[in-house]
Amino acid sequence: MASNIIDGEIVWRPGEELIAASVLEEFLDLHGLADYDALLARSNADPGWFWDALIKFSDFRFYTPYHTILDASKGAAFADWCVGGTTNIVLNCLDKRIGSPLAEREALVWESEQGEIVRWTYADVNLETCKLAEGLRSLGLGRGDVVGLYMPMIPQAMVALLAVAKIGGIVLPMFSGFGAPAVASRLNDAGAVAVITTDGTWRRGKKAMLKPVVDEAAALVPTLKHVVIHPHLGDEVAWDDDRDHWWDVLTDDYGSTDSRTEEMDAMAPFMIVYTSGTSGKPKGTVHVHAGFPVKNGACDLGLCFDLRPQDRLLFFSDMGWVVGPMLAYGALLQGACAVLAEGTPDFPDEGRLWRLVQDLKVTHLGIAPTIIRSYMRVGGAGVDDYDFSAMRVTISTGEPWTPDAWAWMFDHVCRKRVPILNYVGGTEIGGGILSGTVMHALKPCSFGACMPAMGADIVDDRGEPVGPGLVGELVLRVPSIGLTRSLWKDDARYIDGYWTRYPGLWHHGDWAAMDRDGFWYVLGRSDDTLKIAGKRTGPSEIETLLMATGKVAETAVIGVPDEVKGQAIVCVCSLLPNVPDNPAVRKELSDALVGGLGHPFKPKAILFVNDLPKTRNMKVMRRVVKAAYLGESPGDTSSLVNPEAVIAVAEAARDQT
Repeated sequence: MASNIIDGEIVWRPGEELIAASVLEEFLDLHGLADYDALLARSNADPGWFWDALIKFSDFRFYTPYHTILDASKGAAFADWCVGGTTNIVLNCLDKRIGSPLAEREALVWESEQGEIVRWTYADVNLETCKLAEGLRSLGLGRGDVVGLYMPMIPQAMVALLAVAKIGGIVLPMFSGFGAPAVASRLNDAGAVAVITTDGTWRRGKKAMLKPVVDEAAALVPTLKHVVIHPHLGDEVAWDDDRDHWWDVLTDDYGSTDSRTEEMDAMAPFMIVYTSGTSGKPKGTVHVHAGFPVKNGACDLGLCFDLRPQDRLLFFSDMGWVVGPMLAYGALLQGACAVLAEGTPDFPDEGRLWRLVQDLKVTHLGIAPTIIRSYMRVGGAGVDDYDFSAMRVTISTGEPWTPDAWAWMFDHVCRKRVPILNYVGGTEIGGGILSGTVMHALKPCSFGACMPAMGADIVDDRGEPVGPGLVGELVLRVPSIGLTRSLWKDDARYIDGYWTRYPGLWHHGDWAAMDRDGFWYVLGRSDDTLKIAGKRTGPSEIETLLMATGKVAETAVIGVPDEVKGQAIVCVCSLLPNVPDNPAVRKELSDALVGGLGHPFKPKAILFVNDLPKTRNMKVMRRVVKAAYLGESPGDTSSLVNPEAVIAVAEAARDQT
């Protein structure tokens, strides 16, 4: 299938000075590689060479060196890395910094919703991590124990991620907005023995209590023995003397950094991150001490995004999604500073995100296209009045761009100076498959390249590569060091979900295309595919035409059964301010689709709602939209930040029938 989204002109090129000064250029020069294409060719042909070279280049340390970088004897799905080696992610985030000049540099800057600023150095983070680690050990927790993390974006959440890994435990981060059933299902699936939480947090000026949710969930989790509560709000909470422990009381007896970091097998798990399935229980992806940090920290953030010790990285996210741990672990792995913020990017003031970038001198801003569309909806919240001179890289992930949102971001946030490094991969990958880099030119909505040592390709239904301009399935042809180590206690689901569609290839589930100039594009999830009058297409092409009318803030296009066409289009849209909900607007949107794609794409229905169902990392959940429209069960919705939007879609559908 072809796409009309991938036509575009280059709008930004890196200068020679930027390329010459980049971490990526240093790596290429070290290995005598002429350019990035040469790196891709060598790393895809010999991924073991690349990861071994990157481990050495990034000073990723081991207690016992590995004797074999890659053992694929059990097949690509179960490849072993750094065989014989022992390490710990905390050895590389903190331990190797202590005693160096970096110890007194900022590792973390945090802003509360009320505007309080906390600044911790690497030495500060290490001290707090050591204290909590010893507190957890005093409860009998240690190697292999699963510890849930149910906390908002506060400094102690980052400490908890580190402390659990330090003692050899396995941290299970969960979205701080989950209800008790979602928390309990994850704790039960993982066999968690403890949870670290807080009394509550601030959300848009109101207190959101977390401890009561944990109490309700704990009654459903027979393996749970301990709950550690940080007194963030200072509010009273219900108490179980046999189970509950105040964080500060637990750690008061441990005031030094005399706390050992457990020496773990390189492939030992340190983190389980759950990602929602289309139905049934969520999938527990498993990340290991020498996998996630090397892929995410050394390759993605360090090599491709040029993150260095003097930099500051900000992502508005939550520790329950992989972007949260990427921010926390990834910044420390590169010796940089993680910028955390409690709450949302537009409260207490609409321009809070822009103010944080300016005042905290953020150099690397992570953003979701959905956030940009929300700012476009309110006129930018004064974006042009802020000073972004410290910023040198933006990283976009979560959803495919629409051209108007990408252009707005490039003009108003990047000021046509800073590149948008589009980034796609996911929780299962431990990082990215496609991305821009600081040495690649930009076309709107594009990815500059595929990432090294992934063997990324685009294939048709038979698993054969497609040509330029054609849309196919995104796959990996080689195993990657960052891939999930199966799914937690569910090898069969892992193989069925990722390795059976194209035997020997990782099937990622995204539609992708490459243009004649070698730029990559991702056009949405392949399970969102529509087949209209025999033509298969992704929703992003249709959604782009709707957005181009200037009437729509965001939209989800779904396919529903139709006796004549097989499938018909339904467009669920939220309108821009001051755009009326009337038949004339619906006709304008319908005409835009017919004019752009032909009469078969005339929508069966156009619904207007205030908001679309989204995950906390701002992915629009089209399968949930479709289920709500059809009156079917939406499957797992625990990852939604706004479950009320599902009800609104269902009500809008009923109103039209």
